[in-house]
Amino acid sequence: MDIVKLSALEIREKILNKELSATQVVKAHLDRIDEIDKDINAFISINKEEALKAAEQVDEKIKNGEDLGSLAGIPIALKDNIVTRGTKTTCGSKMLEDFMSPYDARVVEMIKSQDGIIIGKTNMDEFAMGSSNERSYFGPTKNPVNTKLVPGGSSGGSAAAVKANEVPLALGTDTGGSIRQPAAYCDLVGIKPSYGLVSRYGVVPLANTLDAVGVFGKNVTDAALMLSAIAGYDEKDSTSYENSIDLVFEKGLEPIEYIKGMKIGIPKEIYLDEVDKRLKDHMDKVIKIFESLGASVEEISLPHLKYGLATYHVIATAEISSNMARFDGLRYGHRAKEYSSLDELYTNSRTEAFGDEVKRRILMGTYYLSMGHGRDYYEKALKMRTLIIDDFNKAFKDYDIILTPTSPILPFELGKLKDEPLTKDLTGIFTAPVNLAGLCAMSIPCGYIDGLPVGLQIIGDRFKENNIIKAGLGFEGGMKNGI
Repeated sequence: MDIVKLSALEIREKILNKELSATQVVKAHLDRIDEIDKDINAFISINKEEALKAAEQVDEKIKNGEDLGSLAGIPIALKDNIVTRGTKTTCGSKMLEDFMSPYDARVVEMIKSQDGIIIGKTNMDEFAMGSSNERSYFGPTKNPVNTKLVPGGSSGGSAAAVKANEVPLALGTDTGGSIRQPAAYCDLVGIKPSYGLVSRYGVVPLANTLDAVGVFGKNVTDAALMLSAIAGYDEKDSTSYENSIDLVFEKGLEPIEYIKGMKIGIPKEIYLDEVDKRLKDHMDKVIKIFESLGASVEEISLPHLKYGLATYHVIATAEISSNMARFDGLRYGHRAKEYSSLDELYTNSRTEAFGDEVKRRILMGTYYLSMGHGRDYYEKALKMRTLIIDDFNKAFKDYDIILTPTSPILPFELGKLKDEPLTKDLTGIFTAPVNLAGLCAMSIPCGYIDGLPVGLQIIGDRFKENNIIKAGLGFEGGMKNGI
């Protein structure tokens, strides 16, 4: 039995049935990381001793006949902007190279309460600013599908860790597509939940009104298992959703039956010049699969979708400018050794510790918020955000889910677009509007084009995660059955 190739659900079942011990599972995954991570660079830090200790505690619970949580014995990786007590949280930056958090993020507490085992912290674009995972202070992560390719960003380390069988589950964060795009590029399932469903307490913010903590899994069932473990109200997060959502499905149904009767919308605006022409033909095949499974698929219009990316960048960079002000060389993080005044301390610390992409986005956001430009850019972006939300609200009155490609382009080679940030930014053209509207969405594998993985984005209304999960399960079942 090759333990690292098992799904999260299979691992849990084998541990509960005493076919495997949690210690065996953790050791197998630690060995896998030792074997291949030098070639992938998915991890920034590994919690070896803590993980083995947690595994022993799970095994002791089983021995004593105690109840176990839903993540019992499953190794889990965390994106390195989710704080963990006693382990470095670097955000992929020199600024926080040695930062140790005094507390656990809420999602970390929930994982531990469900007997999940946190095995390490994953590589990421610096402060989650990037779409290829080439902007980390600790070097780029490589795509396990093909190590010449980027894994997508900014949660590329978490995606690569799951794809390389270093862990069966991982958490990432998604501000404009940073879970869904890596999931697409690494041939995985990635879920960005509705804004407020998962607590952001203890997550280093990028853009507070857009950020969401989400999950990576090898399949839809695994991803749903992980999401159900971390979803829930948190009084420490003022944006947390107070009502509970049970991610359950009708018993007795085959997965492909979930899609029967669904009404699905395909925005006509997705067929843009920027979209790889090969993806257009591929989408036609995807639509036929949903129709063959009993769904009603119709073309719809989201007239303001084309303005989503520009709107996202104005709002996101404005919030970035504000959020990054806390890294000043005084309270925590990197502090310059040479300075002669307070202003020089600020300047030297930030100049030395921030990478080019972080500086670029801070400058953009500061410009958008500056006197004389706030109304020209930021206020107009907020108005456009409202129009985008209205478009989705109208669509979801008549449709259960909306489908788009996850990314308008296929995975590209490392270094190819490193110095072309505007071109890379286009990868969020279909994902960013979802964050602006606070919706839930999933990227699910839907085949390959010329050896490159393709992701399908399934979008659901706010707090309608069950719709996207059911659609994902049905589509996954249809793909496996060759429909």
